[in-house]
Parts: sequence; C-alpha cells; structure tokens
Amino acid sequence: MPGLPHLRAMQAFEAVGRCGSVRRAAEDLGVSSGAISQQVRRIEEHLGVALLERRGRQLELTSWGRVYHAEVSKGFAQLAHAGEALARARNSRGFVISSLTTVTNKWLGPRLFEWTADNPGAPVRLVGTEIEPDLTRDNVDFRLYFDDSPPHGQYAELFTDCILPACAPSLLEGRKLQRPEEVYDYPLLQISWMESFAAHQVPGWADWAAQCGVAPPPDPGGSALSFALSSSAIDAAVAGRGFVLGQLAMIGEELASGRLVAPFDLRMPLSVPYGLAWDRASLEKPMGRALRDWLVAQGRRQAALCAR
Repeated sequence: MPGLPHLRAMQAFEAVGRCGSVRRAAEDLGVSSGAISQQVRRIEEHLGVALLERRGRQLELTSWGRVYHAEVSKGFAQLAHAGEALARARNSRGFVISSLTTVTNKWLGPRLFEWTADNPGAPVRLVGTEIEPDLTRDNVDFRLYFDDSPPHGQYAELFTDCILPACAPSLLEGRKLQRPEEVYDYPLLQISWMESFAAHQVPGWADWAAQCGVAPPPDPGGSALSFALSSSAIDAAVAGRGFVLGQLAMIGEELASGRLVAPFDLRMPLSVPYGLAWDRASLEKPMGRALRDWLVAQGRRQAALCAR
C-alpha cells in the first residue's frame, strides 16, 4: 500500500465518523455532502476496503471503517495537541538567557533589572554556564557567547572587551602609584581560564605587560591563589586581596562605585569578541524581538565604552 491517503480525504473521513453522518460532516467542514463522499471514496480506493455502507437512508461506518477511524482520530487529536503546544510556546511570556558565569554576575545580570522593571510582562530566567548550550534542545532563547566563530546560526557581535589592572582603594593605603610596574609590589591575582578558552589566547599578566610596554612581572605566577572564574578574582580584588586584570565590562560597576580603582588606564584588548545568539523561534514570542534588540543595544553601548 504505497504512501498515505491525501490529508484532506482523511479529514473528511474523520469528520464522518465523528459527526455520525456525511451530511453533518459536510456542515462541520463547510463543504458539500458530495465532496465528503468523493474524498471518502478516494481513501477506499487507496486502502482497497469499504469504509462506509448504506443503512436505510444513512451512510455509516463499516467494521473496517470503525477500526480505521479509531486510529485516524488519534492522529488528528495528536495534530491538534501539536498546534496547542506550539501556541503555548509562542504565547509563553518567559525567556531563558544563557551566558558565561562571570558575564551573568558582573555584566548582564545588573542590566537586566532595567529590562524587567520596564517589561514586567516578559520575565527572564538567567543561567550562568561555561558549557555552550544547544538553544533548541536546552530551551534557551538567547546565549551570550565568547568566540570569534559564532557557535549558533542566528547571532550578532556585541563588543570586544579589554583588560586593565584594578584593585580596591584600601589595598593602596593612600599610596599614589607613579609607574605601572609598581603594581608588582602587590599580590597579582591569577585567572585560570577553562581549557575551552585556551585557543582564544586569553591574556595574563606577562601578556598585558608586553602589550602595554611595561616591564614584565618579576614573578609571572603572581599570587599563589588562582581563580577559575573571573568574577571570583574580581570579588577578591574588591576585598583588597590584590590586583586583578579585570575586563572593563565586568568591572565597570565596581569602578563606577569606587569599590575598585584603576591607577593606570593601560588596556589590552581581548582577542575575540562577545556575541549574542538566539533561537529563531524565540523571536516569535511576545516581546522576543524587543528583548533581542535591547540586548544588542546593551552590547553596542558597551562596545563604545571599551573603545574610549
């Protein structure tokens, strides 16, 4: 038995069984009784069995027709369920945004308070992870990534960050540094980036010194304590534990509030940018495009700050 009967013919047959007669099926579908009968005959020819039989003035399902209708009805019920599921997904007011943990804690999270305050009907769940998600499989609407080869099909580049030395004012104890090399008089906090970022050549203290024309640190290892997360190193610097090579975007709030100071504005750009990727279906949600545009605008604003 090659292929399947035409969907319209199956719809007509399903309506006959559900409504109990050809006439009522025709009324249900808004077509003529003759059109219904013609569609049912197409299925009978395809299957090689009679699905309807005349009893008095009525056409009713045969025994084969009842068997076939029971299964066809399940299929149409499943199609209806699929449509309802899609409608629920499109009408969902919530969004999931995934980003690297430090980006979540230090850059995106604080900014999203502005979005949620202005758009209470479009709540956001923010997920910090170093593992790149599959947007569709993992039900992620947007992903802020760090890569020069975008890992997703729909994306926009946001900004290329830069690093510079920063510390808590209390660490300096009123001392005004005269030369960049004087930061070596203090503990240099280390950030041990994950292996997945090794290809991006994320810079350390020696790289910063070479790029900015500063004498290299006497002890490239710096502090005996290193951090897997930039945000943890930044928090340690705020606590007065040493100098951190902080990404400007990630320490912007600390610099603005005075919790960190940058004695020298000697910046080293990172080798790859941050970008925003999205699941195309997420743009069909209410406020989906607005949220995408807002995130891109935040990134472009940060790009301007990093370029100063």
